[in-house]
Amino acid sequence: MPFPDLVHPALDLYESAVDLPDDFVAFWDATLTQARQAGGAVEIVPAQTTLKLVEVFDVSFPGFGGHPVKGWLVLPKDRQGRLPLIAQYVGYGGGRGFPHELLHWAASGFAYFRMDTRGQGSGWSTGATPDPVGSTSQIPGVMTKGILNREDYYYRRLFTDGVRAIDALIGHDFVDADRIAVCGGSQGGGIALAVAGIDARVKAVMPDVPFLCDFPRAVRVAGRDPYGEIVRFLAQHRDKTDKVFETLRYFDGVNFARQSQAAALFSVALMDDICPPSTVYGAYKAFAGTDKSIIEYEFNNHEGGGPFQDRQQMAWLTERFGV
Repeated sequence: MPFPDLVHPALDLYESAVDLPDDFVAFWDATLTQARQAGGAVEIVPAQTTLKLVEVFDVSFPGFGGHPVKGWLVLPKDRQGRLPLIAQYVGYGGGRGFPHELLHWAASGFAYFRMDTRGQGSGWSTGATPDPVGSTSQIPGVMTKGILNREDYYYRRLFTDGVRAIDALIGHDFVDADRIAVCGGSQGGGIALAVAGIDARVKAVMPDVPFLCDFPRAVRVAGRDPYGEIVRFLAQHRDKTDKVFETLRYFDGVNFARQSQAAALFSVALMDDICPPSTVYGAYKAFAGTDKSIIEYEFNNHEGGGPFQDRQQMAWLTERFGV
């Protein structure tokens, strides 16, 4: 296929034009304060599996609004002392799936948590967390759910869930609070960037082919959904363009990147027509932390590096966390 977006050297020169709202930090501080005040119980229950070398727990924790959010916690069975925690967030349409699907982090000596995605989990993997909040009219999918009001936008709830997952686990005796990492691919990468941008406890972030970055360009360049949901919404709501993009400034990975001092390992696929590489570079170049790098997969589409990137991540994070 032809390259769908900018290539080098034009890609080297691209910088996102997304601007940071003056009250961006205050908005997210207030959001997290409100979520924590909502309360709710954390439940960590042993899960029934055939796995022998790891321990698996079915977790429920209070997310945005105190709404219960599910997740899988997987720990090495022979662990000693406190472990670095890595929280993984899931791509668009997916949920937490099954606990046996991703074992390489626990097998490498990490406490591994995979968060469910509220209101999704029926596209390509299963989920168990509803989104009980109403919204205005929307295109099918979640990209335009509440998009006319930043207080009601779907990703306000989901990004808050991502931080509350860390709240739920960081106090346990199996977690080293000084070694917290977040990761994810596509939507999961966008969530990881958001969490790293609003939670200073995160010391490392690994966004793979991240979605939800540089919205103004992505909506106009991406060749496939989910950004197309916003295009179709605006095709009907012709008078709402300014309002939509004003809301999205508060949820843009470029602006979260500007807030984070964590170490960062990005990946980008130069043939990606879902998350155009220029939008990934927009977030990468804006990333405030000085320990950052990006790995390119020149001839891959949205699948990105796959197991090659998994291998890169494990080596990179093991070096930084001394596992």
